[in-house]
Amino acid sequence: MEKINKIHFIGIGGIGMSGLARLFLHEGKIVTGSDAKETTLTQKLEKEGIQIFYTQEPSNIQGSDPCIDLVVYTEAMPEDHPELVKARELGIKTINYFEALGLVANEYYLIAVAGTHGKTTTTAMLIDIFEEASFDPSAIVGSLRSKTRSNYRAGKSKYFIVEACEYKRDFLSLKPDVLVITNVELEHVDYYKDLADVQSAFRELAQTVPEDGVIVTNVTDSNILPIVSGLTCAVMDYRQSLDLNMPMRQPGLHNRMNAAAASSASRFVGIEQNVIDLALENFAGTWRRFQYKGDCNNAPVYDDYAHHPTEIAASISGARELYPTKKLTVVFQPHTYSRTQELFTDFVEVLQKADRVFLAPIYVARKEDGYSISSDDIVGALQKEGIEAISLLTLDAIALQIRESVTADDVVLVMGAGDVGKVAEKLTEKGLL
Repeated sequence: MEKINKIHFIGIGGIGMSGLARLFLHEGKIVTGSDAKETTLTQKLEKEGIQIFYTQEPSNIQGSDPCIDLVVYTEAMPEDHPELVKARELGIKTINYFEALGLVANEYYLIAVAGTHGKTTTTAMLIDIFEEASFDPSAIVGSLRSKTRSNYRAGKSKYFIVEACEYKRDFLSLKPDVLVITNVELEHVDYYKDLADVQSAFRELAQTVPEDGVIVTNVTDSNILPIVSGLTCAVMDYRQSLDLNMPMRQPGLHNRMNAAAASSASRFVGIEQNVIDLALENFAGTWRRFQYKGDCNNAPVYDDYAHHPTEIAASISGARELYPTKKLTVVFQPHTYSRTQELFTDFVEVLQKADRVFLAPIYVARKEDGYSISSDDIVGALQKEGIEAISLLTLDAIALQIRESVTADDVVLVMGAGDVGKVAEKLTEKGLL
């Protein structure tokens, strides 16, 4: 990386990509990027000194001065993306996000947070704890911390904290000293064929942890046991740190489990429990993780990234915990056709826990062929179970209908990994940051 002077990011507006771009900018590199659309986040990157193109074409690569030394792309980019093709034609090194992250993070004492659910919250909790302990970590998290409104932290110590995604086994580019595995379920069904396939990826990552390192996980989870059995490194059971009575700003047992995982990992590196507890009690959360956005007609509105049935169930449970007497309106945007079809029955089951459900069209995150499923199918199944459910074609239409119907007796929970957060923004007139 010392030989790299200029780096171009294809899809720089992504939450992970933007954090890595900020890291390289902080290290004195020249950073440029491209994205399909301008957002509040890309505008902030431009103000920080990054040139961004909003048309993705070969000239962004070919016409650069000084010349680009490295191109970083997201896994969502197709192989025939014009900028990617041009970079390879010119002989410019191209690597994906996690390969680039590994080049930097593996030089540190690395704490990586993996798992099907809870990665972002647990990562952010760890950053807060390390800050409270004056451990001064560098960090990249897959969201915007409420505390700093950023997804990157520049530290000066030996510690680096990152979120490690299992999609396409990308996290195998990381070599963690401390590996947190929050949980493991079947996910990314467009890539993994079954749960055993997912477990094999986590097992491979677990085997990279050195003998003097540690894996922090829930050893009572039957999905975890095949991953951690017979390893040479230590394995800590984070359930031993679970505190059901500690005051926290985020509701739900799942957030207490995340806190237990963060607590165990922090104790392993020598942070005192009283410091850990103080940081967790003050933890303010992250963007789109059960984030309170404001009120609409005196009804509280929350925005959440949940897009897997388990995550949806946890968020609904948290809303019920906070507002046991209110009518719960859920807005859900399914994410990818493959996930919607594979987990269809589970989606229908968990969405029945709401009083009223609005479905947005399925968000197309990447190219998928051969699927005929739609949000209308989920609505039909919910209606057969007696649930008030409706599918609308636009986010504007959903926001309008909710605004016309909710009162102080309601609570609104907007969920999904796509652009459905715009509904919460429209209801409360609060933007991304």
